Amino acid sequence: MDPSPEPDPSHEPHSAYPEDAYDGGHGPYQPHEPGYGLDQPGYSPYEDEIPDAEARMLAIKNAKAYLLKTSTKSGLNLYDHLATVLTKILDEQPANTVDIIETISQDVKWAQFRKKMDTLRDEHLIPPTFEAAEKCKALFIKEAAEEEHEELDEEMGEPALPNVMETAFYFEQAGIGLSKDECYYIFLAFKNLISVQPIQTCRFWGKILGLEMNYIIAEVQLREGEEEEEEREEEEEETVAEEEKEMGEGEEEMEQKEKEPEPPKSTYKPPPEIPKEANGTGTNKYVYFVCNEPGKPWVKLPPVTPAQIVCARQIKKFFTGRLDAPIVSFPPFPGNEANYLRAQIARISAGTHVSPTGFYQFPEDEEEEEGGDTYEENPEFEPPPVAEMVESLAMWAHHVKGILKQGRCVWINPAQKSEEDEEEGEEEEEEEEEERQEETGQPLLTLISEDEGMKNIPAWTAQASTNLIPEYSIAILQSNRWPGAYAFASGRKFENIYFGWGHKYNPESHTPALPPPAEAEFPSEPGITETADPTVEEELAFKAAQEEALAEAEEEEEEEGEDD
Repeated sequence: MDPSPEPDPSHEPHSAYPEDAYDGGHGPYQPHEPGYGLDQPGYSPYEDEIPDAEARMLAIKNAKAYLLKTSTKSGLNLYDHLATVLTKILDEQPANTVDIIETISQDVKWAQFRKKMDTLRDEHLIPPTFEAAEKCKALFIKEAAEEEHEELDEEMGEPALPNVMETAFYFEQAGIGLSKDECYYIFLAFKNLISVQPIQTCRFWGKILGLEMNYIIAEVQLREGEEEEEEREEEEEETVAEEEKEMGEGEEEMEQKEKEPEPPKSTYKPPPEIPKEANGTGTNKYVYFVCNEPGKPWVKLPPVTPAQIVCARQIKKFFTGRLDAPIVSFPPFPGNEANYLRAQIARISAGTHVSPTGFYQFPEDEEEEEGGDTYEENPEFEPPPVAEMVESLAMWAHHVKGILKQGRCVWINPAQKSEEDEEEGEEEEEEEEEERQEETGQPLLTLISEDEGMKNIPAWTAQASTNLIPEYSIAILQSNRWPGAYAFASGRKFENIYFGWGHKYNPESHTPALPPPAEAEFPSEPGITETADPTVEEELAFKAAQEEALAEAEEEEEEEGEDD
């Protein structure tokens, strides 16, 4: 046997432990190993002789079989993975491929990930920050329509977009408000709203919390002419609905007359329906848009009616965040959650929107009237010191009219009818007018010091934002009747805001309204009174009388036959 050749020192493996180099598999491949027969650095058995084709094919098959081994962790194999990585590199042809080969390999693995239900594996979860960014992505896109509205605002003079961040800064000094990120998202959402709707003025009203979703509320005034068009559309819809209702009732009455005799009619007369206040006045002075989150579409709330406000005072329901959700309550609420939300907004605004005394004044050409709700800024207003605004509640005044028990800001007599109806029921009207008394509420710009408290709790609490630096503090006013309603004043700047569940404070537990008393029985009359059952003797006498009558009739017939 030929002695085995000694290894060349120049071809020794470069390793920290030379004695372990060949044991680790870095030396020549054996015939039973997958790489046997392939050229390796420092070992080339085919330099001086022609390679054996069968041995080389066997080596290729063994190597491919090794690369095709499936991983027990990921379920992938190295052969397919390298092929996919090379294909991705050749298709994309990135720069400095050798520096990013590891990143490309990782991206290919993530793309091939498949969830398997047979074993427990860690799923690739989308971070909540990514989801939030996707929702707010549309807020950061500037459209062409926004540039047109910006030009219109410049021509009008005063921009319609409110400075939400400035308002948040002042309320933040008292520990009130939302996070800066959410305030900025709301700021951008208001900008999108103004670019879509013909808005003249806009204000961040506040945020009402819900069980499933919340409501971000914008208080706006539409441009002149837009409100009139809306009123016309609403009146047309109401007239069409009334005509359809009357047509349906008329058809049903005709069918009932043809089929059955008329049943006894009820003498009950429902109370007359109180009409809602016109757009731009009273409880419908402003228009409100809501959305659940910044970036979601804005939805316009319908005008509020007196019946909805009256019923909202008798119930207490949590909001769900879905405007089409039904309101299940007693007494039954006339509408869905959108109408209930609009009613609560009107109640909160009427009770909590305040301003420094003297900031607003009545127009000179108009006298102070109980039904008037117009005011203007006082150019000669001098802001009082913060200490005075904190010490005395007489330094604050309501600039939104209060809502009467009727559900309106201005009382109306529901008994007023047309001339034809008046002639028919003059006597009834006289009796009803005696019972009804005109309601009067507090006039506009009434001081909040006149507000009634709740047992031992005052209606308002005033405090300064800080006592350490009083020269830079601001006055903060908190409503105890509507928890979550706040106001601040600093010089000529002031603002009102609401963050809460939309519920009024009640020192006692909420007691639902009791059902009305049962109706009295229908009056007994001869036509509807049930007769008593006859006795046995009466039945026998009636039967005998019938038999006698039949016998007499038969005898008469026989006599007539004999005469003929």
